[in-house]
Amino acid sequence: MNSQGIKGPPYRFIHGNNKEVTKMRKEALSKAVGLTDDLFPRLQPHIYSWINTYGEVDAWKNFVYWNGVRAEVVISEPELIKEVMKNSETIFQKRKLTDVGAKLLGNGLAFIEGEKWAKHRKLANHAFHGESLENMTPAIIASVETMLEKWKGLEVKEIEVYNEFRFLTSEVISRIAFGSNYLEGEKIFAMLNKLKILVSQNIYKTAIPFINKLWKPADMLESEKLEKGIQDCVMEMIKKREDKVVSGEADSFGTDFLGLLVNAYHDLDDKNRVSL
Repeated sequence: MNSQGIKGPPYRFIHGNNKEVTKMRKEALSKAVGLTDDLFPRLQPHIYSWINTYGEVDAWKNFVYWNGVRAEVVISEPELIKEVMKNSETIFQKRKLTDVGAKLLGNGLAFIEGEKWAKHRKLANHAFHGESLENMTPAIIASVETMLEKWKGLEVKEIEVYNEFRFLTSEVISRIAFGSNYLEGEKIFAMLNKLKILVSQNIYKTAIPFINKLWKPADMLESEKLEKGIQDCVMEMIKKREDKVVSGEADSFGTDFLGLLVNAYHDLDDKNRVSL
């Protein structure tokens, strides 16, 4: 990297630059933020600092830093980004998740490759195609109108918009993905939110090989518990659909995303079948 003019902060034994990143993020988040403030140095202070310190002045700013024992190159040159995106399947491997991160994102599209990626991409494309989403417009409008009506009834001058939009988004995703309202998926989204917080707390913690296998920290134990809870809830939803088809109460597993996945799980053709 040095021979190509790409520099970065020095490597520290085992932890790489993770301790520096954690310290910089803590300091940035402890400061008050104004409506007109630049959010980049607050949300990604290490990248903001290092891209200005080690990036070339007269060229696109690229640098290298250490995520534990793994070196990572940060690029901002459009042509380089295009090259990575075009050749990612054959040349550039997808990032490996941390143990806690895998509990949240699992085998999602962003992290699977090859034939498995192709199967899931095809199913997701069908479920979230423009025509499919158009059918959800009335439900989305109803969700927004319900939220606005609730706001009108509040006698406070300020509303915590983040939580309101989190509930709204959860309900819309529930309707599209599971064909249910937010209340049915409330437990799943509550657990996902707790898992998201655990991931954000551990994203820059260095995993030490072998030791983590012998001794699991509290966050890892909690993430495993949440992962099992989420899986149990989803399996319960799947079983209900399977029981309805078996009893004749329904003639299909549904046309929402979950229904398409259950259909693919029961597909007789190996090429289309997905695992549990």
